[in-house]
Amino acid sequence: MTDLETLRSALREPPAEEFTEPDLGAIMTKGRRIRRRRLLATGAGGVAATVVTVLVIVGAVALRKAPPDRQPLPPAASAPSSSALPPAPVPTITKAPSTSAPLGNVVPLGANGEDGRELVLYAIALDQPDLPEVEFGLRIAYRNDNGSLEALMMSNEYKKSDRSFGFHAVDGGDVVQGAFVPVFGYFAGPAARITSTVRGKPVEAKVVPWSEDPTVCFFWFDGSQVESAGVLTPLIAYDSRGQRLTK
Repeated sequence: MTDLETLRSALREPPAEEFTEPDLGAIMTKGRRIRRRRLLATGAGGVAATVVTVLVIVGAVALRKAPPDRQPLPPAASAPSSSALPPAPVPTITKAPSTSAPLGNVVPLGANGEDGRELVLYAIALDQPDLPEVEFGLRIAYRNDNGSLEALMMSNEYKKSDRSFGFHAVDGGDVVQGAFVPVFGYFAGPAARITSTVRGKPVEAKVVPWSEDPTVCFFWFDGSQVESAGVLTPLIAYDSRGQRLTK
């Protein structure tokens, strides 16, 4: 028997185990469930894709929209014209009056301004209702070639009597009209010497009795040693015997 006849004989023999007929209803039901799951999965993917698309569109619109501070101003919010702005304030310059005559002698300070004019110190009379116990103050001025005085700075007592014992009207250490005004003041009492310290270094003032009242003395410091009243720590007065008058 040839191989071909053997194959034909085997094909004609019935199977050792009979197959049952297929359940077409079950197969169709299972197929519908598989299709339903695929449809639901496809639908969820579609919804997600739709949400992403909406977010992308919204983000694109937000990016294209200009920020609030770059929005063009409407005509009503435009900047006002220069004619509508209030006028700029004009600074006022306070200058010491130059009309009061010296009360007593005029004292040279031994210093000059940038233009070579001499600096002097003197007292002037005061009469102010709000300062009933203050009758005079001190003034620093230029003395011109013709003898006239041009006031630069004035200082006076304002808390107590102008002749109460101690230091009064200490001021200066400023540049006024091209001149450095030295630190100056006066002492009410028998002071013959006035000293202080600047950053630990001793300094001594020049002292001149007032011609109108010798119990009052004017003093001032060399501008190269004392640049302002704030650096003096502290002011000390001594009498003619070298005894200390202040604490």
